[in-house]
Amino acid sequence: MASKDSSGRAHRLVAQRLEALERAGVTHVPKARRRASAAPPPAEPPVAHEMPTASRAPAVVSSGAVAATNDRVAALAVIQREVAACTQCSELASTRTQTVFGVGNPAARLCFLGEAPGADEDRQGEPFVGRAGQLLTRIIEACGFRRQEVYILNVLKCRPPGNRTPLPHEVHNCRGFLNRQLAVIRPEFICCVGSVAAQTLLETDVTIGRLRGKIHQYQGIPVVCTYHPAYLLRNPAAKKDTWDDMKMLLRQMGIEPPGAEGK
Repeated sequence: MASKDSSGRAHRLVAQRLEALERAGVTHVPKARRRASAAPPPAEPPVAHEMPTASRAPAVVSSGAVAATNDRVAALAVIQREVAACTQCSELASTRTQTVFGVGNPAARLCFLGEAPGADEDRQGEPFVGRAGQLLTRIIEACGFRRQEVYILNVLKCRPPGNRTPLPHEVHNCRGFLNRQLAVIRPEFICCVGSVAAQTLLETDVTIGRLRGKIHQYQGIPVVCTYHPAYLLRNPAAKKDTWDDMKMLLRQMGIEPPGAEGK
């Protein structure tokens, strides 16, 4: 017999999915075949202690057209083809396995912006799939979302050789693609992970340590900056700071952070 916790988790996932469909303009949902089993919960929390996921009431799907999401998918596909053919940065174009565009809900309410692909991302063609990506996924899940419900992208679409820091001209060459992606997705909130993402989006040289803990703005969109998951893997004590940033982000989104009830 299912426990109250597992039942509550199922209700939360349904509510989150309905909210994503509502933002995409879906008016009805066809009956789906029963899945054999649900995905297992994350093996460990992204922060120093386990945080229960905050519950939210199911959303009612409003009127709209699926065509709105289809238009975003089509627009992103155009940009993705341009990215795949890009050779502006000769070194990156000659050393990459493939470009890494972005992944997630094209009508996402929240975007996570990182620095650049690593070796795993270059091989698989998807951002944040290595160890740092697995930690980011656990952070997303601890906030009450699924990876598919947000949109994840990087400043650079090609892996810098040896995972070095992106050079200024590389950031400049990719900036147009980034701007266009965000213009198509039109997120309500952006979370920058790491100094390169934060400094690029906000056009500043302020350190990530001074940028985090505050709400910034990008073209009217609230932006939260926090440490890169790769940094957290090297400095586990900083996970608490990142969780504080996530709680601030959730409150900006009108969501009570997990574990905050009654406090």
